[in-house]
Amino acid sequence: MVSIYKSKPKAVTAPQHPELDIERWDQEAQSIAYHQGKICFVEGALPGERVKVKVTEQKAQYLKAQVTKVLQSSKLRIAPQCRYFGSCGGCQLHYVSAADSRILKQQALDQQLQHQLKLTQLPWQPTLAGDDAGYRRKARIGVWFEKKTNSFTVGFRKLGGKEIVAVTDCMVLSPVIAPVLSVLQNVLPKLKQGSAVTHVEVLDADGQAFVVVRHIRPLAEADQQLLQHAWPEACWIGEAEPEQFSYWSEPCTPAYQLADGLRLNFAPTDFIQVNARVNQAMVQQAINWLAPSKNDRILDLYCGIGNFSLALAKHAGMVVGLEGVAAMVTTASHNAELNEMDNASFAAVDLHLPWPKTDWNQPQYQKVLLDPARAGALGAIDEVARLKPAQVLYVSCNPTTFARDAKVLLAKGYRLDKIGMMDMFPFTSHLELMALFSHTRQ
Repeated sequence: MVSIYKSKPKAVTAPQHPELDIERWDQEAQSIAYHQGKICFVEGALPGERVKVKVTEQKAQYLKAQVTKVLQSSKLRIAPQCRYFGSCGGCQLHYVSAADSRILKQQALDQQLQHQLKLTQLPWQPTLAGDDAGYRRKARIGVWFEKKTNSFTVGFRKLGGKEIVAVTDCMVLSPVIAPVLSVLQNVLPKLKQGSAVTHVEVLDADGQAFVVVRHIRPLAEADQQLLQHAWPEACWIGEAEPEQFSYWSEPCTPAYQLADGLRLNFAPTDFIQVNARVNQAMVQQAINWLAPSKNDRILDLYCGIGNFSLALAKHAGMVVGLEGVAAMVTTASHNAELNEMDNASFAAVDLHLPWPKTDWNQPQYQKVLLDPARAGALGAIDEVARLKPAQVLYVSCNPTTFARDAKVLLAKGYRLDKIGMMDMFPFTSHLELMALFSHTRQ
């Protein structure tokens, strides 16, 4: 065997605790500084601050670091409102107000998109925002059973780790589901088979609390009753296998209301926007921007349970919704029937593969809406451009993949008419946006 010598890459050296001047935020709410000619992404700092940091990752082209001490503080810095800040990984930005963080996020996003899209000015619209606290209507609660001490830890994942941080209260949970933390902490030690519980999904469906208990072994009926009695106002559901629900009391269906009297049912683990108030505003903004009329046929991609589709169908001639998860397509169809709407149809299709030759895949749409996951609409955006709708409304939770897809539309003769942020998750680095494109032939 021949052994070929390969030189080892040079070790990247940098002081482990340098002092840095923060220049700006990026689109992921990381602070940007420079050290010895390298860009440094810093967690926990604000533009204009001088901070001492601990280097956590070293690469040839960049560094990552965390603030250990603020040497010169920004006027925007505030005392964290949450006592778990710094240990719980749920919210990362409690050192700045939600309002100020929105301004910083938009500045960072504006700079990123201008650079990537080669635009000198973006048509920014007012940011959609709701309450800064009590906004989250769905959450996953971690449960860890320690065999040595026969004890439970209930809370959220640790910042930067997989361990569960014990949390007794959470300021961002809806008041309807906030009791789940104390309920679980009190009742889990009383269960005979409590160690079978791995985590819990909790949701607020327009004032009705639902608790989905994920357990790896069957729970005795006595344990089920203990859980129900600990929080009788909630609807308790067991989930021994993914999507295999066992209702421990009378079956009940989660649902939420939209404007125009629309009611949307959904399965307990279906994707829904966790911020109910911003979701309402987002759907209304989509209607306002697209201004659908009875002459319009609209294509809704990644339609889920029909959150946008049915609201648009109230005003449009016809809406076709496409979604990759077949179960959600079934739910969307049932929601159309529930709301007595015969001008909305749905189909299951993998939008990232070449689209099949079928009735819905025709250049018959005046308007297209798409709301993809973080991976964006790779492949699908080319199909959208091929259909040549007059308008495309893109809802995104990832500025990077949005920029990639927006380039396709701009290259195909579209212009960016409107863009706006949506603060779905105050005090976090997450960022949602909505953008309206119109074809230049119009």
